[in-house]
Formats: sequence, structure tokens, C-alpha cells
Amino acid sequence: MSGALWSADEIAAATGGRASGGYGGGDWSVVGISIDSRTVMPGELFIALRGPNHDGHRFIQAALERGAACLVDHVPAKVPETAPLIKVEDTMHALTALGQAARRRTSARITAVTGSVGKTGTKEALRTALAPQAPTHASVQSFNNHWGVPLSLARAPRGSAYEIYELGMNAPGEIAALTRLVRPEVAIITTIAPAHLGRFPSVDAIAEAKAEIFQGLMPGGLAVLNRDNPYFAALKDRALAVDCGRVISFGEAMDADARLLACRLQADGSDVRMEFDGVEYRYRIGAPGQHWVMNSLAVMAVVTALGADPDKAGQALASFAAPKGRGQRHQIKRNGGWIDLIDESYNANPVSMRAAISLLDKIKGRRIVALGDMLELGQQSARLHAELAEPLAKSHVDRVFTVGSSMRHLHAALPMGQRGIHVEQAEMLVPILAGELKAGDTILIKGSLGSAMGQVVDALLANGDGVDTSVGGERA
Repeated sequence: MSGALWSADEIAAATGGRASGGYGGGDWSVVGISIDSRTVMPGELFIALRGPNHDGHRFIQAALERGAACLVDHVPAKVPETAPLIKVEDTMHALTALGQAARRRTSARITAVTGSVGKTGTKEALRTALAPQAPTHASVQSFNNHWGVPLSLARAPRGSAYEIYELGMNAPGEIAALTRLVRPEVAIITTIAPAHLGRFPSVDAIAEAKAEIFQGLMPGGLAVLNRDNPYFAALKDRALAVDCGRVISFGEAMDADARLLACRLQADGSDVRMEFDGVEYRYRIGAPGQHWVMNSLAVMAVVTALGADPDKAGQALASFAAPKGRGQRHQIKRNGGWIDLIDESYNANPVSMRAAISLLDKIKGRRIVALGDMLELGQQSARLHAELAEPLAKSHVDRVFTVGSSMRHLHAALPMGQRGIHVEQAEMLVPILAGELKAGDTILIKGSLGSAMGQVVDALLANGDGVDTSVGGERA
């Protein structure tokens, strides 16, 4: 069991399954959990999930050949009797049960993060702040749904001191189920914004759905809320309606608990001065932009409330880089110089668009923007796309290229001098930008994941004279 994440007997007990195969007829253990047979590693457990477009049982033999054990609802033909397997009635239910068992066995201090914008970034910033101080586990990427959350729980190493989970939603009730699984001691709501309005009748309904996070909050737990957001009072009421021990607010407001005193925004990060519980802290966050500054206030408040060292956390945040697709920066060599590329291709809504565009105001040289559709905005989509013309003008963007049917409304709203070419599909933009960009330019590429703007990023990086990607760093 030394170094093992789960023994076969523990998995069987948690899932109601039966272990077999391997050395000793079921006496085996695993060091990790995977649901992807292409990336599963030797010694891990491959869980064969069934989805609308795939069945993981088709890949059991491949997982076994890679040295993995498997959790299945039936044993496919030609699988040897000696194969390390656990058979259950339903693999998705078993994954959830394994996540529940992981939650029961841990003594870690657990934080859950949700919000319309900034979930993944805040989760990663909190991981960065806590990891140098004690063993810290957090969900990877945006594993924030009905399979991502239990998978992240099940992957938590024995002996974690801190655990951080991201909770997302596509419909009412989803966060309630996830938060009851995680049972956090700390619940963060970064902000409420008009994201995914195509799935919700109003922003009020989005706020109600996000407030579901408090339904799983441990008694006496901590709620961390954005004081500058108009939904602060309503969210605070929802938190206090459960057995919440304390509500901590963060923001620029004079009565915010974690209050921004000053910040110096730069192209490669920001210097921050804040006050929390009567103590002033100064630190630098390595990701540029006002939105990173604001969410870092929540991070520092949580670090302090958990009893960790805020000074060490501040030092760690200086090395923080924006995650892939959420502001990660690259340099592309071109004609003896460099093009700076800001990759914001993972997600987009009106608030995150404005935050990303505002970064360009601090950048010297020619500023180019390539924007894909913001999806799931419902009947307000045309107006919300067209209104992006205002922040683009304010940040003195030189040229704006647009992709998709909804971005036509922004294209039409732009002045002729700023208006670039509009195309319907992301791949059509690649040769246009390749001919447009020159050394000294900065290009911001952003859109909802479904708009495929990540393809534009990948193509530009692949087609550069030489690429240096060392510059640091969709569910609602």
C-alpha cells in the first residue's frame, strides 16, 4: 500500500463492486485514476464510462495493455481472467461513490470555487498560493461537472492538507449536487455575470443557481463573495440562510473585508496592495489584468482564513501564470522580431471579454484582436456582441477581426478604420492573420470554446518562424 492511492478492496468497498484478477486474485492497488484510455498510465485505474457518443468498455483491452487496472460494468470478450478488474453495476455511479469515499477519508481543508467568470483562474491561483506551504490537491483544467468533480475527489492523494475544487453548471440544480459531494469548508463565488443566458431566463436566475454552492457548505464554514458585484447582498443572504460561520467580502468597496487599496497594472503582471482584517499586504501577481488582481484578493483572504501564511502566499503568486486558453502568453518569432500572442481561446462572455480587452491598453505597439462568438447568450446576443465596440475603442485597438454569426454584430458596430475582416469559421482566419501580423504586434485571441478560436492559436504558433512559449501563462 505504500504510495498507493486506492487498493482494490477499498475501491470495491466504495463502489459495491467485486475485485478480481491481478496478483493474489484482487490483491492489487492503483496510484491514479483515469477515464481516458489514451493517456492512462501504468498502475492507474481506468474507469470505463458510458456517454452519448462513446463507451469506454471498447478501450479496456488498450488500457490493460498500458498497464492499468479497469473498473467495468461487464467484462468484454477476450479479456483474460487474470486481468485486474472491478465489476460494478454502473460505472458512472461507481465514480461518484469513489468520490464520496475520498471525501469521507480526507482530513484536508476543502475549498470550492464557482462564479460566472474566473473559476479556473481563482482555483489555480489558490493552488499556487497554498502548495508551497503544505500538500495541496486541486481539480485539473476545468473538471467541474458531474464526472469531473468526483474524478477530482477520487484522485486526491492521501495526506493532502488542502483541496480545491471547481464547480460549474449548465442548468439549475447541478451545483447543488456537486457541492453536496464536495462538502467544502470554504465556498467562493467569484462574480455573477450575464454568461450562458441562453440556458437561464435572467442573470437573477444565474445568481440563484450559483448560490446553490452554499447547500453543501460545512456547518460554520466560510463564504467568500465579491463585494463589488450587484448580487452581493442576495448571495450573502443565501449564505447566512445555511449554518455559515462567516461571510468574507472582497473588492474595491470601502466596506469590503479584503479591500484593494492600490494596484499597479503592467503588461506582465500587477503589484497589489490590500488590507484584510486590519492588516496590509503587498504582493505581486504574475498574470496581468485587473480581473486577476480582484480574484487574488479572494485568494489571499482564504489563505489567511485557513491559517496559512499570507506572506508566503504573496511570494508564490508572483510566479503565477494564466492557465492555457485563459490569458496564457506566447511569443512568435517573425522577421527577426517577435509577435506577442495572448491566448484567451477557452471561454468568453461579456465580462471576460471586456477584462481581456482592457489588458491591451497597457501594451505598446500595434494591437490586434481576433474575436469568436460568445455562445449561449440567448436573445441578448446581438446587443452584447455589438457593445464590445466600446471597450475596443477605449483600449485603442488598431484592428479587430471577427469570427462567427454573432460577431457580425460587432463587425458592423466597429468604425471602418478599426474594422478587420469577418469570417464565419475560425480556420478561415488563419491565413488572413498570418499575412496581417508583423514583428512588434500584440494579438489577443478570444472566444467561447465552441467558436474554435483555439485552432487559430495553435495554427499561428505552429506556423511561426520559431516559437517561445515560456511567457507565463465551458461551463458557467
